[in-house]
Amino acid sequence: MDKFVIEGGHPLSGSVTVSGAKNAALPLMAATLLQPGRYRLNRVPRLRDTATFAQVLEVTGATVSRDGDSLIIDTENCANPEAPYELVRQMRASFYVLGPLLARFGRCRVSLPGGCNWGPRPVDLHLKVLQALGADIELDGGYIVASGQLHGADFTFPITSVGATGNALMAAATADGVTVLRNAAREPEIVALGEFLQQLGAHIEGLGSPTITLTGVQQLSAADATIIPDRIEAGTFLIAGALAGEKVTVSGLDPEHLTAHLQLLEQAGVALEVGTDAITLSRPGQLRPTDMTTAPYPGYPTDLQAQWMALMTQASGSSLIRDEVYQDRFAHLPELLRLGARITLHENAATVVGPAALIGAPVMSTDIRAAAAIVLAALAAEGTSEVLRVYHIDRGHEAIEKKLAGLGAVIERVDDRGGRE
Repeated sequence: MDKFVIEGGHPLSGSVTVSGAKNAALPLMAATLLQPGRYRLNRVPRLRDTATFAQVLEVTGATVSRDGDSLIIDTENCANPEAPYELVRQMRASFYVLGPLLARFGRCRVSLPGGCNWGPRPVDLHLKVLQALGADIELDGGYIVASGQLHGADFTFPITSVGATGNALMAAATADGVTVLRNAAREPEIVALGEFLQQLGAHIEGLGSPTITLTGVQQLSAADATIIPDRIEAGTFLIAGALAGEKVTVSGLDPEHLTAHLQLLEQAGVALEVGTDAITLSRPGQLRPTDMTTAPYPGYPTDLQAQWMALMTQASGSSLIRDEVYQDRFAHLPELLRLGARITLHENAATVVGPAALIGAPVMSTDIRAAAAIVLAALAAEGTSEVLRVYHIDRGHEAIEKKLAGLGAVIERVDDRGGRE
C-alpha cells in the first residue's frame, strides 16, 4: 500500500483548483441506469471510488470510458440488475444503484454495502422509502432483493439522509403518481442530482428545500451534465491554507456551497477574499479557537469535521468540536495525538487545546476525511511524517499530493516497495 512522506513546516502559497465532486458524480453515474442511452458526464474526478462505480455499472451491462475529465456511459444494453458484493463492499455509494435498477427493471439484487472503516451507517432509510413507493424488499445472503411496480407516496424521513434521498429521487422519477419527500436532504449534491433528473425529463419541484415533490413520468431521455465543484475538497484546501499557508487561492469552487465553513474560518481569524468561483485566504498571526458542531446542509459538513480538528490544534485556546451527524466519527483523533495534538473525547464531543507543538511521526489513515486531516496536520508538524494507507484518501481526493506540492508542500507518494512514484 502506498504512503505519503511529508516534511512539515514549509509554508503554502499560490493557487489550487478543486476537482468535480465525488459525492455528486456517483449518484449521477447511477442515474444513467434509469433510461437506456448514451451519457457524457464532464468534470468527473479520477478517484478510486469513481473507478469502482464504473465497474458496478459495467456489471449491469453498461459500457464506461473516459475522455479526459469526462466519462462516456452507455446504458443501452444493460440487462443484469445486480450489484455484487465484491464491488459494493468497497464503498457505500454503490448502493445508489438500488433505486434506478428497481425503477428500470422492476427488480434488482444489490449487495449490502461496505465503505469507510468507521461506525454503523444503516441503509434502513433507503429500504423504508422504497417500500413506501411499493417495493417488496427481502434479504438474501447479504443481498437486498427488491421487486415491484413503483407508485407515488408521501414519505417523511425520520432523520435527514443524503443517500436515501438520492435513491428515492431516482426511484420516484418514473413511479406512477405523485411522490412527496419530507425532511429531504438539501445538500448541493442532491440538488445536482435532481437537476440532472430534470434534464432527463423528470418533473421535480422543491429541490434545495426540505420538501421535494415528484410527478412520475413514463419516459426519460439521455442527457449530458457537468459535475459541480467538490465543496469538501475546497474546504480541505482552505483549511490547509489557514493551517500552513501564507496566501492561498482555491479556485473552481462555488462559495455558496461553503457558507458555514467560511463563517467559521472568519471566526477563527482567517482573512478571506471571496470571488465568484475562487477564494483567497491569508492566515492571521494567531488562530482563534472556534467551536463547531456538524449538521446537515446548510450546516457545517461532517466531512470537514476531521480537518477542522486539525486546524484547531493550532488555535490559541480551547475549542469544542461536536459531531451530531455521525456521533462516532473520531478515528482520526488517536492519529492526531500521535503527532502531538492535545485532544480529549467525551461521547461525540472533542475538546482541542492549542496551539500544540506538532512533531512528525508515522500515522495511519482510516477513512477518507480522517486521512485528509492527518495530511493537513503533518504539513504543520515539525519534521517528517509518514502517512500510511493513503488508498483511503485516493477514494475521495484527486491527486492531493500533487495539488499540495503545487502550493509548496514537501510531500511525495512512496509505493509499498519503497520506491518514489
